[in-house]
Amino acid sequence: MENIQLEQHELYENARRRIKQKKRLYFHFVLLVVGALFFFIANKWLDVYPEQNWFVWAIVAWTFLFIMHFIKVFITDTFMNKTWERQQIERLVQMQQKRIIEIEKDFNLKNNITN
Repeated sequence: MENIQLEQHELYENARRRIKQKKRLYFHFVLLVVGALFFFIANKWLDVYPEQNWFVWAIVAWTFLFIMHFIKVFITDTFMNKTWERQQIERLVQMQQKRIIEIEKDFNLKNNITN
């Protein structure tokens, strides 16, 4: 009974974390659009260094950061989540246990040969 509640709580926490990640990503996108408009207006209409189109580089850099954020939320965190992490840990533990058994067999064989 307690194990089921623990699993349900873990599922809830994972869902809450994913919703928070997506919410931050959407906010980042809105901020990117508003920021890009501000940069454009500052450069073209408010004459902040009007001889250069610096706003293009600022928007490109910010878009790159947004794309990295998008990749983190929708690609890497989608398949590299808690379940993936648990599976990797279990796989590594099994490999270590298998190696320990092999070493013990080798040790026992060498001890039996010398005795």
